[in-house]
Amino acid sequence: MPSPNVQAPSPAAADNSAAYQRWQQGYGVIRHSEDTEARVQALARKLVADGLQPNTDTVYQKLAYLDRLTSAGLWLVVHMTYCNRVDISGAPLAAQDFKASPEGHTGGALNMVPAYAAYLALNNLTGQTRSWLMGQGHCVAAVDALNVLTGNLHPEQRARYLAPEGLSRLAADFYSYRQKPDGAMASPLGSHVNPHTAGGILEGGYLGFAELQYAHMPLPGESLVAFLSDGAAEEQRGSDWIPRWWRADDCGQVLPIMIANGRRIEQRTELGTREGLERFAELLEAHGFEPVPFDGKDPAAFVCTLFDMEQTLAAHGDAASRGEASYPVRIPYGIAETTKGFGFYGAGQNSAHNLPLPGNPRLDTRARDLFNEHIQPLWVSPEELEWAVAALNEHRQQQRPLERDHPLALRNPREPQVPVLPYSQDKSSPMTAVDAFFRALTKSNPDLRPRVGNPDELASNRLTGVLKDLKHRVNDPESDDESIHGHIITALNEEAVVSACLGNKAGLNLVASYEAFCVKMLGAVRQELIFARHQKEVGRPARWLGFPIIATSHTWENGKNEQSHQDTTFCEAMLGEMSDVSRVLFPADYNSALAVLPSVFTERGRISCMVIPKRDRPCVFNANEAERLARHGALVVDEDTSAGEEPLLLIANGAYQLSEAIRACERLRETGTPFRLVYLQEPGRFRQPRDPLEAAACLTEFERERLFPHRMQRRVALTHMRPEVFRGHLHTLFPQPAHSQVLGYINRGGTLNEAGMLFANQCSWGHTLAACADVMDKPPGEWLSSAELAAVEGRGDPSVITRGLP
Repeated sequence: MPSPNVQAPSPAAADNSAAYQRWQQGYGVIRHSEDTEARVQALARKLVADGLQPNTDTVYQKLAYLDRLTSAGLWLVVHMTYCNRVDISGAPLAAQDFKASPEGHTGGALNMVPAYAAYLALNNLTGQTRSWLMGQGHCVAAVDALNVLTGNLHPEQRARYLAPEGLSRLAADFYSYRQKPDGAMASPLGSHVNPHTAGGILEGGYLGFAELQYAHMPLPGESLVAFLSDGAAEEQRGSDWIPRWWRADDCGQVLPIMIANGRRIEQRTELGTREGLERFAELLEAHGFEPVPFDGKDPAAFVCTLFDMEQTLAAHGDAASRGEASYPVRIPYGIAETTKGFGFYGAGQNSAHNLPLPGNPRLDTRARDLFNEHIQPLWVSPEELEWAVAALNEHRQQQRPLERDHPLALRNPREPQVPVLPYSQDKSSPMTAVDAFFRALTKSNPDLRPRVGNPDELASNRLTGVLKDLKHRVNDPESDDESIHGHIITALNEEAVVSACLGNKAGLNLVASYEAFCVKMLGAVRQELIFARHQKEVGRPARWLGFPIIATSHTWENGKNEQSHQDTTFCEAMLGEMSDVSRVLFPADYNSALAVLPSVFTERGRISCMVIPKRDRPCVFNANEAERLARHGALVVDEDTSAGEEPLLLIANGAYQLSEAIRACERLRETGTPFRLVYLQEPGRFRQPRDPLEAAACLTEFERERLFPHRMQRRVALTHMRPEVFRGHLHTLFPQPAHSQVLGYINRGGTLNEAGMLFANQCSWGHTLAACADVMDKPPGEWLSSAELAAVEGRGDPSVITRGLP
C-alpha cells in the first residue's frame, strides 16, 4: 500500500524503459504485482528527486539485480539444508553431493531471503547503512547465505567462505556438528544468529524478545529494520505497546516487519488465515500502529514498504516534536504476506519448516529429482550474480560501512563519569544507595540515554529520587511522577521492562523488581548473556555498559505476601551463568551497595544481579571495608582465635543471613569458642572456574586461601539462596563435606515476618548454632538454653528465637 508521502504514478505516467521492463519480468519464482509495479515507479522517482540516485533506470537496474540476488539466496539456503557440495554451474546434483543427515529451518529461512536482500538493497539505494534485527534467529541461513554472496563478512567467515569452493564449504559446515579439540564448534556458523553472523546482535532463539526490545535500540538519527515472527506476535504480549514507548526525541527510526508466513513448526498460526490477518491489523491499529500489508514474496515490495515506513514515521515524529501531533504517534508496521517456504518444493506445508522434501535426496531418488527440479528456477549464472553484487555493493563509493558494522552492532558508549558519594554511618536502606547513585550517574552523563525498567513499585522499592528525576513514560501524565518523555518504562510485564534496558545498549540502565518476579525476566536475560559470552569467545567482546537487575522486596522480606513472593530462583539461575558476563551480588548494607555500584555500571558486556534489602539495615561495613568487599567479593567481618584451637569458619551470604551469623558469633565468643566470620558478597568469584574466560573473573586459590584458610575445616554457611545451589557452585569452600553445613531457603514460607521466615527455613541464629555444634561434634546445649534448643528442634516456642529480630 503506497505511503501517504509517496504518491503512486498514474497509469499514463508509467515508465516503459528497457530497464523497467527487465525488472518487471521478474526472475525465477519472483513475480511483481501491479501494486508493487506502481510503488516501484513512485520509489524510483522519489529517489531521483531526493538526489539519492542519478536516474530512474539506475533504480530499475538495481531492483532487477535484487531479484537475482534474492533468487541466488534462495538457491543457496536450500543447498545449506541438503547438500555437501554446491555446483555454481547449476548442473543437477548426484546422490553423493547430499548430506547423510540434512538439517535446517528451511521454510522460515527462505521467507527471510527476500526480506534481508531488500534490506541490503535499500541501504544501497539510499546510501545509508541501517541496523537490522531478526527475532526468528533460526532463519539465520538466509542472512549467512546473502552475506557470503555479497562479501559482508567477519574475517573468519571471509577466509573460509570466499575462498575457492567456499560455497560448498558453507553448505557442508551448516549443521555439521564438527568440534574443535576443546569441544567448541569447528565452523564459524550456527543454527541461529550468533557473533559470527555479520551484523547479528540477537540470537533470536527465544521468540518474542526482539518484539519487546526494538523500540529502545536505535538512537535519534539511526534507523533499525526489525524482522519479526508472526508466531511470536500471537504469543508475546508487550510488543503491542511499542507506540507507548517510542519518542522521536530519544528514539531512532524503527521499521518493524512481520514475516507472516502463517505457520509454526507443526501447525498453522491464526495469521495463516485471512480472518486472522485482518484481526491482527485491527489489533495493531487499536494499539497505535499503522499496518502496511504487502507482498512478502517480492523483494521490491519490501524495499518500497521499508522506504515508505521510514518516511512516514519521520514525518509523524517531526509533527510531534513541533507540537502539531501528540504521542503516541502511529508507528508503521509492515506485514509481509507470504507462504512458508516460498520458492521451493513443499511451500505452505508443515514440512516446509524443517525439511520440505519427502525424503533424503542422498538415499531417495524421488526426493533427489524433486530437489534438482525445484532448485533449477532459482539458479543465477555466476556472471549475472557478480554483476548484481557489484551493483548493490557500493559501500566505498557511498562512503558508508558494511552492514556487518551497522550502528547497533558496534555499540560502544563512552566511559561514564562516575559520581563520588559519601558513605553512611546510620541505619538505612541499601536501596537508597542505589537511588542516590543512579540519580547522580544520570545527571553526570546527560548524553547517555537512561532507561529504568520497572514492573512494580519504585517508591516501595526506595527509588523515590529516581522516580522524581526520570519519571514514568506515559502518553497522558496525571501527576508529577509522569511525563510524556519520561525514562522509566513501567508495565506489569517483567519481560517488557527488562527488554527496554537490554535494548538500550547506548546508555545507562537500571532494572528493579520484586525478587520473585525477576524469574519472568530470565529467558530474555539469559539470551543476552549467552550472546555476550559468545562475542567474547570470538574475540569481539560486547562494549555496552553493564547494568544491574536488582532483586529487592526479596524472599526474606516478603513473608507478608505469601509464598508466591518468596523465590530465590533468579539469583540462583544467574549464578549458574558464566561469571565473566553474569555477576551475582548481595550487598548487606548501604555502604557495601554504594561501593560496588561503580564497577557494575562501568563494566562492559556484563549484567549484575544484585539482591538488595529494601528495609533499613545497620551499617556493618565502613567505607574502607565496603571498598575492599567490592574489590575482593568477600571480607572477614569478625574473628576470635585467641583460644588456640581450630577456629570454626562461618560464612554469611545475604543481609539477613549476616545479621543471624553476627548474633550466633556473640554466643560463640561468650563461650570462648574460636571462630572466623566471612561475609561473601559475590559468590561467583569463589567458584572453580569452568574455562579460562571465567577464571579471569574468579579469585586465585591463593586469594581464596587468605579468606577461607584450609586449616579451618569445620564450616557453617548461611545463604540467601537454596543451600544445595550454594554448596554446589561453591564446593571448593567445603573441602570436608562431613564437617560442613549450609543453611538457606528450603521452600518454606507463608504470611510471616522476616524473623518468621528465617525460623521457618531453619536459618535463624539458633539454627546456626545447632549447625555449629553438629560440625564440631559438640552438644548444642553449650550455646543454646533448653528453651532455645527446644524451639530449634521443633519442640518449643519459636518466639524465644525470633524475639528481638528485625
